[in-house]
Amino acid sequence: MGDFGEGLFNSFFQRGEHQDKLKGENIRVKVVVPLQKIITGGEEKVHISHLRACPSCNGTGASSGTEPRICKTCKGTGKLINTRQEGNVSYQEIRTCPDCAGRGKFIDKPCTRCSGTGKIDEPEILTVNIPVGAEEGMVLRVPSHGKPSSKPGGKAGDLMVIVRTAFNPHFKRDGINLWHEQTIGLLDAVLGTQIEISTLEEPLKVTIPKGTQPNTVLRLSKKGLPDFGGIKRGDLFLRVNVHIPQNLNDKQIELYKQLRKLQ
Repeated sequence: MGDFGEGLFNSFFQRGEHQDKLKGENIRVKVVVPLQKIITGGEEKVHISHLRACPSCNGTGASSGTEPRICKTCKGTGKLINTRQEGNVSYQEIRTCPDCAGRGKFIDKPCTRCSGTGKIDEPEILTVNIPVGAEEGMVLRVPSHGKPSSKPGGKAGDLMVIVRTAFNPHFKRDGINLWHEQTIGLLDAVLGTQIEISTLEEPLKVTIPKGTQPNTVLRLSKKGLPDFGGIKRGDLFLRVNVHIPQNLNDKQIELYKQLRKLQ
C-alpha cells in the first residue's frame, strides 16, 4: 500500500515537472487604467506582438490535413543516446539526431502561413477584465497567451498583465485614497465659504471653515477608491491652497491697511 502511494506521488511530480519544461515562457505587458475604471471595474484592451502558435496548423508546422512525420532514427526525441559500461560506471553520450537535425520530425507539406515553423509573429488584441479596486502593480494572468513552447506538444506560456494607474490631472492615487488640490481666495479662507469640487463620480459641495490656513488638508470620508474586492472605500484628501492677491489697486490697498489697523 505504501509503495503504491509513493509511486503515484513520484509519477505525478515527474509529470508536472515535465509539463513545466515543455511550457513556453511567460511574457509581461502593461495596461494603463483610468481611475474611473478602478471604481467600476470592466474590460480593457491589451495590444501585444510576439511569436505565437500558428492558428492555421495549430503549431505543428504541417499543412492542413497532414501531420508531421516522426523521425524513425530518434523516435521523435531529436536526440540519440549511446550508453556504455566501463566496470561499475555507466556512461551516456547524448548527441543531436543527424537525420532530423534535432527536430524529431519531418514536415513533408509545410503550412503556407508559417512556412513550416509552427509560429507566427502578428499583433494580437486581447480583452482583460479589470477587477473593482485593482491595486497599482497588480498582475493579471491570461493563460496560454505567452511565448509558444519550443518543444513538440508543449503549451504556450502565460501573459502577465501588469495594472498601472493612468495619470489624472486632478487626482493623485495613494493606495485606495485620493488627493486633490483646490485654491481659494484670501477672503474665502478668512471668512469661510462653500465650494464645489469634482470627484470621480459626481460634484461635491465642501464647506471651508473660517480661518483656514494655507495647505490645510480636509478629509472627505469614503470619496476615494474601493479596495480590491470592493468591501471598503478609501477617502479623498482635499489640500486647500490660499491665493495671496497681487497688483492691488489703491482702493484695495487702503482697505487692507484699515484691516491691519483693526487687528
